[in-house]
Amino acid sequence: MELRIRGERAVLAGPGGEGAREVDPRRLAIGADLAQALHEWARVASAVSQGDAEVATSVVSQRGRQLAGRLATVMGTTVRFVDPVSGVETVIEPPARVVARRRGVPGAATEPTPWLTGLTVSAFAAVLVAVAMLALAGTLARETSVWLALVASVVVTAGIGPSLWLGRRLPIVRWAVYGAGAGVVVAWLGVLAIVL
Repeated sequence: MELRIRGERAVLAGPGGEGAREVDPRRLAIGADLAQALHEWARVASAVSQGDAEVATSVVSQRGRQLAGRLATVMGTTVRFVDPVSGVETVIEPPARVVARRRGVPGAATEPTPWLTGLTVSAFAAVLVAVAMLALAGTLARETSVWLALVASVVVTAGIGPSLWLGRRLPIVRWAVYGAGAGVVVAWLGVLAIVL
């Protein structure tokens, strides 16, 4: 993709040099603010390229490179930027993490894993689920029937199972899911001890 100026408008062109098809940035899914910034830059660059102000030309060149960098990040593709003042061509690559995230590369996230907080949430969820299931099974076994306690434990496990399965890969929820899963396993050991 190439960032160009036609008249006082910014245009994006595909591969193919000067004969490539040009597209108005507003027609792409890059956000209205970025498209507007590209057009504003093009108007300023057109006005400056007709004058001789050295400071203004360096500002226009720098802003053009910044906008091309934003465009590369939003689109996740390489952008060729031709400076309208000097005519120098620069190739701007998108950040590696953006490309990796769009391609679904595992481990592309740059944030550290919150082990202490996550394990604390997991432990709390495990204790909560285990105590709740054991309280239900114990009360039903004492007050009614051992078989009813077993059936109730199966129903609770079947009810919570799909939610745990769906939440296992969600970044924040997965800690509670892992804890709840461990709580269900521990609770079943207790349920079997109560029933048998």
